[in-house]
Amino acid sequence: MEIRHLRCFMALAEELHFARAAAKLHIEQSPLSRTIKELEEELGAQLFIRNTRSTRLTRAGLMLMEHAPRVFASLQQARDCVKAAKNGFHGQLRVALSDGATLLCLPALLALCREEEPEVEIRFFEVPLSQQIKGLHDDLYDVGFAQSDDVGDGIVALPAWTDTLMVALPARHPLLALKRIPLDELLRYPLVLSDPQVCEGHAKHIERVLSRAEMQPLVAERVTTFDLMMALVSAGFALGLTGAAHIAGLPPVSRTVCLAH
Repeated sequence: MEIRHLRCFMALAEELHFARAAAKLHIEQSPLSRTIKELEEELGAQLFIRNTRSTRLTRAGLMLMEHAPRVFASLQQARDCVKAAKNGFHGQLRVALSDGATLLCLPALLALCREEEPEVEIRFFEVPLSQQIKGLHDDLYDVGFAQSDDVGDGIVALPAWTDTLMVALPARHPLLALKRIPLDELLRYPLVLSDPQVCEGHAKHIERVLSRAEMQPLVAERVTTFDLMMALVSAGFALGLTGAAHIAGLPPVSRTVCLAH
């Protein structure tokens, strides 16, 4: 099996259309078909079911699609290690970041590593929490940072920092009179929360906190960015929940109060 076989396979597996896959690879359809046939013959398994109307993966094809990206990731890491050695580095640390953890730990981590281990190259990968966990299991990353300790078996989760949960409110909101906002009081108002598809760990943490109350939260919107959350809060659309590390430099139309939970 050669790399070209896997490249052709992945292109076709992603497109499920020979013409589009060939265009993606900048080749004709005939060499693509030959390469897929060579791969199927070498593996002794049919990878695609194709007819005049559609192309779809077989069970064997689905299994290969799950494992093939690791091959390309390993190749890229090999290239990076060679490049690092050429540039004078003697090691590499692969760090996965999820849920906006960059704002919390990146500056201090970089400064400390440059001071204590100047010959170690540090590479950062911003990925969803589920991909971070999978990458740690597959040895694609050495360590990960996220806002959740719900990582399953086989991975050790340790606290690296503390971050107070804050309520973001529009100016002149009645809850601004409180120094700490009780959870039951918060749930009287609509909320704008992080999208769990993008900020999975943070969303899980918020869900655990809100589940302590008897009332169900009224979720007005799910957002993918902190900036959009603050824009909706400033407009009086809803209240937001976020960590204290995210609130530095808030515009004057927004305020935050610590959540009592």
